[in-house]
Amino acid sequence: MDKRSLEQLATRFRDAETRTKILRQELAEAIRQASKDGVLQKDVCEVTGYTRQQVRRIVQAEDGGDGDDPDPS
Repeated sequence: MDKRSLEQLATRFRDAETRTKILRQELAEAIRQASKDGVLQKDVCEVTGYTRQQVRRIVQAEDGGDGDDPDPS
């Protein structure tokens, strides 16, 4: 692995991180909208793979909290 290859891989990784952040925010908004539309929490959990607690955090974040990231680790 040479420096140029490593640099290209690191760039791809940073780009993927940026895309992931954007998609996580879009998914959080979709979860909040689904909640407003009456989609059952268990169905949201089934589709997303998130726990009920993660889904609750995302839905409650609409009230001004920081719940766009369901995995705050």
